[in-house]
Amino acid sequence: MQPPDVSLDGLLLVDKPAGWTSHDVVARVRNRFHLRKIGHGGTLDPAATGLLVLLLGRATRISDRVMGHDKTYEGVLRLGTATTTQDAEGEPVAVAPPEAVAAVTEDAVRRAFADRLGDQYQTPPMISAIRIGGVHLYAMARRGEEIERPARLIHVYSLDLLSFALPDVSFRVECTKGTYVRTLAHDIGAALGPGGHLAALRRTRVGPFDLSEAIPLDALLPLPTPAPRLLPLPDALARLATP
Repeated sequence: MQPPDVSLDGLLLVDKPAGWTSHDVVARVRNRFHLRKIGHGGTLDPAATGLLVLLLGRATRISDRVMGHDKTYEGVLRLGTATTTQDAEGEPVAVAPPEAVAAVTEDAVRRAFADRLGDQYQTPPMISAIRIGGVHLYAMARRGEEIERPARLIHVYSLDLLSFALPDVSFRVECTKGTYVRTLAHDIGAALGPGGHLAALRRTRVGPFDLSEAIPLDALLPLPTPAPRLLPLPDALARLATP
């Protein structure tokens, strides 16, 4: 067996495919390149795609600094069906008649988006990795439990309409860490009347790191080493320190 590569210190920007958990990606990259220390700078849901920041070697020490930065996402709100998980992975819990969806106007969507800007308190979904009493909320949800969750202060800097093609509404959102975009989509769907869920999500930015710099996972794994794609730790720290 090849010994662990202990010489790699830095950030590896990966375009995560759908169907993989963030932990799956970390484990696969660790095993493929025989890495001793590797982590990530912020979870993506399995159904989501886009920028996953992997931290190699000494860069694992700055995970909190990476996680603490604002994020940008592009997503699709599908109006008409609310689900148990607030995204396409869940079971329908409420289905609106087609005429209720058809009655939603582009102007109404823009107003609903504007109402969601700024500071606000958001209640995390039960299907999440948050721990309460040492237990993940998703573990409780799988047992059929639902408990009170403390609302958390988030900030939405911008929420832009990208396309309006009912029942789908595509958007771009820039927000603080800890924001659940599927909860944002769920709440907007409820405010518009027919309800809705997050049908697709792609993370395009984490702080100073952009999806355009990332390598798709299926292009990374065949490489003999990730070194050519590594952002060295000093360079990453310099970018994190830039306002």
